[in-house]
Amino acid sequence: MDKLQVRADDFETRRKHLRDLSDQELYDLFWKYANDTVKPLIKLAYNHTTPAIERSVLLRMGFSSLEAKALVEKTIDHQLMGKGAGHVVYRYSKLTDLPLREAGLQLMKDSGWDKVLASFGVKPC
Repeated sequence: MDKLQVRADDFETRRKHLRDLSDQELYDLFWKYANDTVKPLIKLAYNHTTPAIERSVLLRMGFSSLEAKALVEKTIDHQLMGKGAGHVVYRYSKLTDLPLREAGLQLMKDSGWDKVLASFGVKPC
């Protein structure tokens, strides 16, 4: 069996920059580092989505899981996933003055995609 290597104790060296900080300063520094660490994750979450997230959004908008799946697939087919399937349904609802559910059902039947695409400034595929 191999002997475990013992790490040199360099704690005192590594903590020199923290030694003279007060509890409040340590607390503030911790949260600064924590915020700096998660900023890229938050940015990624704001700018990216997944089919699972979009299905979840549509479920909360009142669509069944099968309807949500179909709407997400059609959103992908029309290259609007970056806008979000829920946003697409919402946008079409506002453009046509239809309730959300009715707007989504029309989009499922391939009706209204031209209006949605135009409203986002996207040319039809």
